[in-house]
Amino acid sequence: MDINETEYDISLNSPLLPVIKRVQKAAESVLSAKRYEHSVRVAQTALKMCVLYKVDPARGYLAGISHDICKELSSVQLMDIACRDGNPVSAVEKERPSLLHGRAAAVLLKEDYEIYDKELLDSVAFHTFGHKKFGDLGKIVYSADKIEPGRENITAEYLEHLFSMSLNLLTKETLENCLDFVRKRNRPLAPESLDFLKKLEKDIKKTKRDS
Repeated sequence: MDINETEYDISLNSPLLPVIKRVQKAAESVLSAKRYEHSVRVAQTALKMCVLYKVDPARGYLAGISHDICKELSSVQLMDIACRDGNPVSAVEKERPSLLHGRAAAVLLKEDYEIYDKELLDSVAFHTFGHKKFGDLGKIVYSADKIEPGRENITAEYLEHLFSMSLNLLTKETLENCLDFVRKRNRPLAPESLDFLKKLEKDIKKTKRDS
């Protein structure tokens, strides 16, 4: 896919365009076809959401195309790279090192591509479970990963329904659907996701009070 031919064009003047092309080429070379195609759809969905919710679309595309770039690395590689962000590795991450792929991707963006945009790096690092400190970009990347059109049961009609909402409401519905999916499989809910949900609910209530 040529990013300059997408429905929502990334400006040729964007300083991120060269690094986007480099990261996309790298993602295509290291990921399986299925994972790469997912990453492109996430990037495209994030870009469209950025246009809708008035966030720089180049930042959304870059976060989307890079979010799974470390997904297929070994557990040893993930642990080695992710630990370079200086944050502790949780017991859950030690048990399931695959959960470190977002943190590892953020480290590579910083080290190999000189991306120092903290909000963008955090949106990549914590895209799996979400984070209570997410701004709009983090909410977009989290949601785009879950609702990209290649996902099961994601229809054009459902996307139209979601995109009629505010970003907080869209993210809340997406997160609640993910939590329901986990509950039905009798798996533990990630504390990060529950904290994220509480923050979204708080922000939604505040918006209603202020309107």
